[in-house]
Amino acid sequence: MAVPKRKTSKARRDKRRANWKLSVPGMVECPQCGALKLSHRVCKACGTYKGKEVISVGE
Repeated sequence: MAVPKRKTSKARRDKRRANWKLSVPGMVECPQCGALKLSHRVCKACGTYKGKEVISVGE
């Protein structure tokens, strides 16, 4: 059975885990109202998707 010969140091271990951070989601500007929204989703501010009103926002 394979067994490590030396203990992995904290610095080496943490270098390996340095790229585990979360990435920022792709935010785009809504063409109707200009608010930031996630791409390919209904705008929470105005309720439109692809130029059509999909949900009515409380007015």
